[in-house]
Amino acid sequence: MRDAYIVQSVRTPGCKQKRGQFNQTRPEELASFIMKEAVERTPNLKPEDLDDVMLGCAFPEAEQGLNLGRIANQMAGFPEKVSGAVVNRFCASGLEAIALASARVQMGWSEVCMGAGCESMTFVPMGGNVPRPHPEYSKTNPENYISMGVTAENVANRYNVSREDQDKFAADSQAKAAAAKEADNFPEIVPTPAYYYVEQADGTYKKESKIVKYDDGIRPSTPEQLGKLRTVFAAAGSVTAGNASQTTDGAAATIIASKEKCDELGLTPIGRLVTYATVGCKSDEMGVGPKYAIPAALKTAGLTIDDIDIWEINEAFASQALHCIRELDLEKYMDRINIKGGAIALGHPLGCTGAKLTATMFANLKQVDGKYGVVSMCIGGGMGAAAIFERF
Repeated sequence: MRDAYIVQSVRTPGCKQKRGQFNQTRPEELASFIMKEAVERTPNLKPEDLDDVMLGCAFPEAEQGLNLGRIANQMAGFPEKVSGAVVNRFCASGLEAIALASARVQMGWSEVCMGAGCESMTFVPMGGNVPRPHPEYSKTNPENYISMGVTAENVANRYNVSREDQDKFAADSQAKAAAAKEADNFPEIVPTPAYYYVEQADGTYKKESKIVKYDDGIRPSTPEQLGKLRTVFAAAGSVTAGNASQTTDGAAATIIASKEKCDELGLTPIGRLVTYATVGCKSDEMGVGPKYAIPAALKTAGLTIDDIDIWEINEAFASQALHCIRELDLEKYMDRINIKGGAIALGHPLGCTGAKLTATMFANLKQVDGKYGVVSMCIGGGMGAAAIFERF
């Protein structure tokens, strides 16, 4: 196979569902903006150099329906020859898109390909607008349709992850994110226009915009403050809004090019995808997925946990993130895990998350002058995904 190099990886801020600054910004606008910016921020690359776009989206319907991968790239002003597709592996959709884009380049099917992710949880809620489980199968296998919050409670109960530990983990995530924001230390974020509508004197509405520079869900809090929140999914449970990921709107994009195209155009590689693994697990404890996917990826790459300089492990819930960290013996490397906070503080825009975390991972690898980074997450329905990247 050919060498496939990553030449750019960026993201929009992540903004709170319905209450955040993107609550009137359509998903096509978020995706097309970050696609265009990814190209414009890559020296010597032009839109006509792109062949294809793989776009991750967990609930591709309504405003983010049809073929958002094609629609958004055309809204971005890319030539008609640039094709596009939507990829759905729920929470790993954005990572899957990057893996598929890399594979296309490695196989020689594309010279330059974009792996992106987008989710507007304001416009399309978790589960979609009209969820319709199979009537017979849902009776015999209801675990495939249950709330993700219930699976987080299952993980906490089955693997003894206490409420206190979850709240401390969540408070640490918020503290790291707040410190990074205060230091203006999210270089992977591209300031992004948020659109809103202002009523005019004649009763019509005018579309206006403002620039959003930061994730808007960071809320520093102590374990004691978090401990006062009510549980959400079980009366005597431990999962709360404070120790779970935020539902979020956002988009991200990564550009992959062949070595030959990099040489031809003078593109500067920043890294490469080393390997990618997905593994299934029990649906009713889907949060444990990373503890299976990460070892699978490490084995394929011939690496160990000691070789990894930066870990971006999605904090879908504190219970599952903590359990996976403990099972993988990663507690000794907490200073390498989600070093600027995770999804509890920064949000989990479902299909965008894998692409978003990839951009963050490369920025953090550069900051620590590291070589290898891991992006991993659990996936609704009972799966885990993990990708290992090498920074040049």
